[in-house]
Amino acid sequence: MRKKYRCIRWLLGDQLNENHSWFGQLDADVLYVIAEHKQEASHTLLHVQKLCGFFAAMLGFAERLQSMGHEVLHLDLDSTVKYSSLEDLICNLVEKYKVQELQYQMPDEHRLRSCFRKLHGELEIVVEECDSEHFMLPFKEIDSFFKRGKHVRMETFYRAMRRKNEILMSGNNPVGERWNFDQENRNKLRESDLGNIPEPLLFSTPVDSILKRLNRHEVEYFGTVKDPLPWPVTREQSLELLDFFCRECLPRFGKYQDSLTGKSKNSWSLFHSRLSFSLNTKLIGPAEVIDRALDSYNKSSHIDLAQIEGFVRQILGWREYMRGIYWANMPEFIEFNWLNASKELPAFFWNGDTKLRCLSEAISQSLDRAYAHHIQRLMVTGNFCLLTGINPDQVDRWYLGIYIDALQWVEVPNTKGMALFADGGLIGTKPYAAGGNYINKMSDYCEDCHYNVKEKVGAKACPLNSLYWAFISQHRKKFENNHRLRMIYGTWDRMTSESQSAILEQAEKYMTEIDSL
Repeated sequence: MRKKYRCIRWLLGDQLNENHSWFGQLDADVLYVIAEHKQEASHTLLHVQKLCGFFAAMLGFAERLQSMGHEVLHLDLDSTVKYSSLEDLICNLVEKYKVQELQYQMPDEHRLRSCFRKLHGELEIVVEECDSEHFMLPFKEIDSFFKRGKHVRMETFYRAMRRKNEILMSGNNPVGERWNFDQENRNKLRESDLGNIPEPLLFSTPVDSILKRLNRHEVEYFGTVKDPLPWPVTREQSLELLDFFCRECLPRFGKYQDSLTGKSKNSWSLFHSRLSFSLNTKLIGPAEVIDRALDSYNKSSHIDLAQIEGFVRQILGWREYMRGIYWANMPEFIEFNWLNASKELPAFFWNGDTKLRCLSEAISQSLDRAYAHHIQRLMVTGNFCLLTGINPDQVDRWYLGIYIDALQWVEVPNTKGMALFADGGLIGTKPYAAGGNYINKMSDYCEDCHYNVKEKVGAKACPLNSLYWAFISQHRKKFENNHRLRMIYGTWDRMTSESQSAILEQAEKYMTEIDSL
């Protein structure tokens, strides 16, 4: 390495996009820096596979840039331990290499953006913020769709993005004369369907050296250690997983994307793409993912419109929408607690030891694999935390820590907004609250559960049932005028006072025993 560079270009662990314009030409006077740092590895308690996944991907990307001929400095925890903060590390390298300019891609997290923007006034060199060139909605266009404190309907945004990008469009109309096939995306897996669930494509990246480094520097973590790591940590692996999804999973993805089952050894993966880590680290981009899926749809008679539309809606709709909501409402969003929820997160969220089969499956899987699909996150763990009034900050930290793909810009809106309704309706027009019937409708968990999904009261009554009605009763003043909940309150009001009292007493009993449910 040289002793002096004109420019340092800083890369964060979720900025691993080799198609960025930065890398279009070689410049020996530009040094790319990718650094592990204990402050970033410890700002919240993280799953060990998440730490290993990011560190392995960062190293792999540094090696990729070097193979392309770029000047690269990869710093591991051993090299950065003496620096108290990320800012301290950056300032030291700026001085060490006598650089005249620092460039960075705009971070996707508000905290990190503030950190880098402070450097504009602190460093006596040119500091430039660049676009990450990843998202399909450029940052400068966010405020044309999203306003601070204003509800934006996802479907409206999604249709605009379809038109803007000419995806699944026939002129100005949607292909098939329908924008949304959500009704066709809610099928329950039958016994006869289980054999169609593909064996998931897994990878084998050795992470022993990373684990030793984490332990040597006393970085705390939780979850199941997996060495080799099964997650894609390079662009090549990510593209291989994308091809696998389009070939093996996409033909049935939309139909079963909301399904849950405990009767398959691959119940954790089902027909989901599992591309979120690759996307959120920018190893691959949303446009190329959609293009590849559309190409498969156009070439295969086995992929119908409901399957491809359901997938496009996740990437072009929900993913871009959550980012827009996040930036339009930060930093206030992280403080939201509209329902004044204040209960402690139950201990079984850290070990999966609960008699509620749906929760046990979702939590144990998350601890084992650092992954759960969207329905497990929203309608199993999220719904339980909503009904029981768990403090949104505690739920937020759990989600951010446990999932390998969880970054604040996408996790906070999904957790505090969609799952917990802590935003008071910026995202959803009603809370995603449900009793045991929803779980029974979408899964086979209830068949083998300790509790009886058909009962609201009694020693083995499904806790979700009484907790649901207690939630509805408790927050009546906030929700009774919501037209989407009018029928629910009508049902509650038609119950006898004795039935209501019994249900509320049952819910109160379960709340006092929450750690042993």
